[in-house]
Amino acid sequence: MRVLVKGAGVVGLTLAHELAARGVEVTVFEPEPGFAASASWFAGGMLAPWCERESAEEPVLTDGISAIDWWDRTLPGEVSRNGTLVVAPPRDTGELRRFAARTSGLEWLDAAAIARLEPALAGRFQHALFFAGEAHLDPRRALQSLRRKLQDRGVAFVDAIDGDQGDRLIADCTGASKIGSAEGLRGVRGEMLYLQTSEVALSRPVRLIHPRIPLYIVPRGEGLFMCGSTMIETDDRGPITARSMMELLNAAYALHPAFGEARLVETGTGVRPAFADNLPRATRTGNTVTLNGLYRHGFLLSPALAATAADLMCGRDMKGDAR
Repeated sequence: MRVLVKGAGVVGLTLAHELAARGVEVTVFEPEPGFAASASWFAGGMLAPWCERESAEEPVLTDGISAIDWWDRTLPGEVSRNGTLVVAPPRDTGELRRFAARTSGLEWLDAAAIARLEPALAGRFQHALFFAGEAHLDPRRALQSLRRKLQDRGVAFVDAIDGDQGDRLIADCTGASKIGSAEGLRGVRGEMLYLQTSEVALSRPVRLIHPRIPLYIVPRGEGLFMCGSTMIETDDRGPITARSMMELLNAAYALHPAFGEARLVETGTGVRPAFADNLPRATRTGNTVTLNGLYRHGFLLSPALAATAADLMCGRDMKGDAR
């Protein structure tokens, strides 16, 4: 069997890997070499199924748990299994309790335990939630590593395709480009920034429950931190707004004042495609399987979605929709 995968973001590469592992001849159509045009490039890379369950449906938890092992197995050395820390200012302790009530797999920490886990946060928070089973990776390193692995396996990457694909099956993994043409698909804009400082050291993602904007900060090493969390119901791909930048910076400062003196080294935006239930779908129509709707869970849900799509393409389930 021969398959053309359209799109080289996280879901396209994950599907290419799944198909290649099944002995399928795979070509990936990558119209813009590099990943700067992909929402995956601006992802947080948090493999945090228990935390995400606070506002997501059960499949995000069940499929997300298996994704941690998938990424660790597929890209050895790229996954950090240090858990996730969730904190809140004293005035928002009630929100921390609410977060705990909607999740599982957590441990309550007091101020002393927080200081042992993250010395940089010593004395700043009285209570926290620790999700020890969670993990994170650097999306940019992961995308580049996965692409190299696929090339080493003989997967071809092309920047142009002709009109006649012969007997090849098509996998449409073009994400947000289908907004407006795929029924029920909408855009959810996410904005992020990178801060760099030598004054803060963190070993794991930290989520701050904030009255206006829930912030996450993910360490990238060498004093670099990715900050994000905005979810705006629009498919506007323009630069980050002044409001979002101020709110992200204010929330980072609330986590640790040293971020006030950090260097702002990058900002970015990405439009995440989502369906009404915020869960992804793999559907088959004729010789084309479409994977879309990963919302904010690209790295967390793409392994399970790729397996579903590969089953559709390999003829194990020809009925159409799968989730």
